[in-house]
Amino acid sequence: MSNDIQPILDKALEGERLTSEDCTELLESNDFVRIGLAAHEIRMRKNPTDVVTYIIDRNINYTNVCNVVCTFCAFYRRPGKPDTYVHSIEEIEKRIDETIALGGTGVLMQGGLHPDFNIEWYEDLLRTLHAKYPKFQLHCFSPPEIHNISLISKLDYVTIMQRLKDAGLNSMPGGGGEILDDEVRARVSTKCNTQEWLDVMRAVHKVGLRSTATMMFGIGDNVSHRVKHLQRVRDVQDETGGFTAFIPWTFQRENTALGRKITEEPTGIDYLKMLAVSRLFLDNIDHIQASWLTQGLKLGQTSLRFGADDMGSIMIEENVVSAAGANNEANERDLRYQIREAGFIPQQRDILYNYIHRKGIDDIDIKKSMPLKKLSVAFAD
Repeated sequence: MSNDIQPILDKALEGERLTSEDCTELLESNDFVRIGLAAHEIRMRKNPTDVVTYIIDRNINYTNVCNVVCTFCAFYRRPGKPDTYVHSIEEIEKRIDETIALGGTGVLMQGGLHPDFNIEWYEDLLRTLHAKYPKFQLHCFSPPEIHNISLISKLDYVTIMQRLKDAGLNSMPGGGGEILDDEVRARVSTKCNTQEWLDVMRAVHKVGLRSTATMMFGIGDNVSHRVKHLQRVRDVQDETGGFTAFIPWTFQRENTALGRKITEEPTGIDYLKMLAVSRLFLDNIDHIQASWLTQGLKLGQTSLRFGADDMGSIMIEENVVSAAGANNEANERDLRYQIREAGFIPQQRDILYNYIHRKGIDDIDIKKSMPLKKLSVAFAD
């Protein structure tokens, strides 16, 4: 198989769009190093060659109450159970204050699909936070949450997104994507289907908001399902241009019902290959993000030579994948060190990939983590 992929890689390097058949061949190939080299070359053409970005934000899960069952989730609690919670506004504001103190620019806020929260609940939350923190980015919710609001409030997706935007929403994460194929989704979840997820994203982009797109693989899916997922994301991007980044990661199986059934899980090589193929296939999406939170810092660092140009968040707080067994932690200094050691300049960004410059942070980081010979490069940021 490895001898067959060079024409496909040449095609990508010459700027020709890959087909789903090309994508399938690459994912079935064992020559992941050659695929990675081509993906890195495309990444270097698409983004500044010396910079890798990261963001300081915080995951706040405003409630763990959820009225659907996802067998891959260890976070949710059914309504009425004793360990359910809904965070108060005061608790959310306290967490935002802590994030700002650490140089953070935004919050990624998502929750379970609460059976009682209508559109007004979400509008009140956004308005309150936007009034108190007008420059702080609210990167919130997900297609399943928007679909849930639609069911409760009997409103179409575009109306919902316009109202949330008017209330202060800045952008939306690509959560709940898992695998965008109903053969897989129907087996592992009762939340929104593929068409509904894609239609919510079309609505997000229609009202002028940007979003990310994600993939969680290793939930009983195969290569054909993964290719369909990538094709569907690329098709929506062709229509709307609204996705800022694509973020693939592997299923975290511990403490989940599905994890007890899955006998094979994706390896580090599977992850790097998927990341690299995503960079080659998604020619219309600017950024590919490494998921060090699920893969670990070392594999996250390796991703920077397999097509990724962004290290994601320092993740001050994260509850969902950590509940499922991912226990990786990093602070800003750790992430900047990993980026530098991979041969790049670390650059803080906001949710929309605008660079953030904080006085003093680069000098401190250089002194603590850089070999002397690299200082001249480091001062460039």
